[in-house]
Amino acid sequence: MTTDSSPLTAFDPDSDDAQPAGALEALVARIDGEIRELQFPHFTKDDSLNLGLLLVELGKSRRLPIAIDITKGDQVLFHVALDGATPDNEHWIRAKQRTAARYEIPSLLVGLRARLGGGRIEDQGWYDETVYAAHGGCFPVYVAGVGAVATVTVSGLPQQQDHDLVVEALREILESMRPG
Repeated sequence: MTTDSSPLTAFDPDSDDAQPAGALEALVARIDGEIRELQFPHFTKDDSLNLGLLLVELGKSRRLPIAIDITKGDQVLFHVALDGATPDNEHWIRAKQRTAARYEIPSLLVGLRARLGGGRIEDQGWYDETVYAAHGGCFPVYVAGVGAVATVTVSGLPQQQDHDLVVEALREILESMRPG
């Protein structure tokens, strides 16, 4: 997994403790960079299968208790729960997926941008936590020149780790699509 744990970017979205100065802004900038970087030339059902199987391979090799989902609109393209995943992960997958699909940005970024404004999106009266979750783990699949066409979601780890695992897999699949 590629994570930057330098003091400047060591923002922990799961912590209520004081965070290092500039850490939130650095994490938001990092995710904005991931969005710019992870632009696919296309995203077919076969690409979805390859991405899902890569996430299964990563999850199994690391013994991660995760559930994985890839959805395009209302169609589930890939879905699996690995050993240790629980029924709660299904709720989190759907809630994070709805968030990323609605805003067309990673679910983690939705929550972080609200924090930049000094609060939490969950504290807004219009934000329904029974439907949405502004927690890391769902990343839209962007096709260059088109925009978000699907979402890939992982649930079962702390939200930053869910997010980072998805980004790691998206990077690997995108690299495999580049002409060699």
